[in-house]
Amino acid sequence: MMAQRAGLPHVDAVMATVSDPPPAPEPGHPSEIRKNIVLYGALAANMGIAVAKFVAAGIGGSSAMATEGVHSLVDSGNQVLLLYGQRKAKRAPDAAHPFGYGRELYFWAFVVAILIFAGGAGISIYEGIAHIRAPHPIEDPTLSYVVLGIAFAMEGTSWALAVREFNAGRAGQSWWQAVRRSKDPPGFIVLFEDSAALVGLVIAALGIWASGYFGDARLDGAASVLIGLVLAAVAVLLARESKGLLIGEAADPALIAQLRAVMEGHASITSVNHVRTVHTGPDAVFVAISADFVDDLPMGEAETLIEELETRMKALSPKITSIYIRPEKREQAFVE
Repeated sequence: MMAQRAGLPHVDAVMATVSDPPPAPEPGHPSEIRKNIVLYGALAANMGIAVAKFVAAGIGGSSAMATEGVHSLVDSGNQVLLLYGQRKAKRAPDAAHPFGYGRELYFWAFVVAILIFAGGAGISIYEGIAHIRAPHPIEDPTLSYVVLGIAFAMEGTSWALAVREFNAGRAGQSWWQAVRRSKDPPGFIVLFEDSAALVGLVIAALGIWASGYFGDARLDGAASVLIGLVLAAVAVLLARESKGLLIGEAADPALIAQLRAVMEGHASITSVNHVRTVHTGPDAVFVAISADFVDDLPMGEAETLIEELETRMKALSPKITSIYIRPEKREQAFVE
């Protein structure tokens, strides 16, 4: 609990509760692996695929295949960064960060978006342009087709896992709504990465085929440029979503409405001035409420009432970790 003057004659406290998150499981713990099965699955697939693509590119001489190898290598690094970010974000609050480290995951998600743009899209476009300027025919496309087929099967499996996990949390929302409202970046980042990877594999295969069929090696380079543009579009989308989370996004509107209803349903509260929320992590929501209490409410009863309200609000969602209720005259408050 914490006390602070609010300017009311009898009710002059800002009441707060803060719940520390449970300790994070050790790296490699079975529960952590199960929770992050999408990330671990994508990491394993991308590492194996990257090696195979580079071998095929070295033997066959395909620019699109080399680009795909870089793509898989960048994706592997991204999964490592997201796993690292998740681990760091689970650290318990301390004096320097009293609300925890949850937003560190959002920082690493933003870094991943930058890497996709620079390391994936940038290199792909550069490689494609270089191949268009100095084209050379693909010596043996057979190995490239085999590797692309295996990669498509592995990426498809990873994509299916990502879709299953993402659908489990959509709760009837459209895909776009679920992405916009999601507060857990790894879920939608892996989904978009895998989707881009599948599209890239199809483009690479078409580029290899077209360069041989039409006898123009520049088409293989054009495929690399097109893959780069796909990655750039995905990177911009992910950067936009990650930036919003990093700055601070409100909780789900339905939860905010429920919080307001808890406050408005009590006779001792004449007005709810505002209900403000912000995600301090994927599973942590900070709640700050300003409300006008009846003037003749004694301090002791106010404390009991606020504790009761906090208990009811925390029961709405396990993500609510901190609640601050500020008694404030409506005419003196900023009303939303």
